[in-house]
Amino acid sequence: MPSTVAIVPMGLGHLRQVLDLGHQVFDTTIKPYTSWSLTAVAEHLDSPDNACWVALDSDRVVGFVLGSMEFENRDDWAYLEWIAVAPDMQGHGIARRLVDACSEALFTRGARHIVTDVEDRNSASAALMTSSGFVPAATVTLLVRANPAEASEEPALPPMTKRDLVRRGRLSVEHPLP
Repeated sequence: MPSTVAIVPMGLGHLRQVLDLGHQVFDTTIKPYTSWSLTAVAEHLDSPDNACWVALDSDRVVGFVLGSMEFENRDDWAYLEWIAVAPDMQGHGIARRLVDACSEALFTRGARHIVTDVEDRNSASAALMTSSGFVPAATVTLLVRANPAEASEEPALPPMTKRDLVRRGRLSVEHPLP
């Protein structure tokens, strides 16, 4: 089945499925300074130098990557910001093909470097990026200060969300959830 998956430039017709897949696989509470939304996708797609690709199995979007030539104030650096593969299609090399297509497009558009970030507990994504030629360049720790008037010491996740994150390997816990 994965050999029939085509990597093609993302178009407006893919927007709904990309948005739905992102909602299925991304947990933006891990990095609360970012959000997955129609605006996030549309801004990438609307960029003249975008490097947005989808993986299609027939007419089903089973993966995508969103990249652009816009990284901070660097005109010669690009940003691979979002990548996802449907859970039932993971492990077949689709993410690698998406990273390669995005990277090639960004280098062709003049990028000297491509930046991406990976949450430290997402070992699968870190391994993908490392094996794709990305190297650690900086470590940033997100520090959170809780309101002392609040009873909870750490932000709580709803039980179903926590179970889902543990099951997908996006959250590690000392004791598995029931």
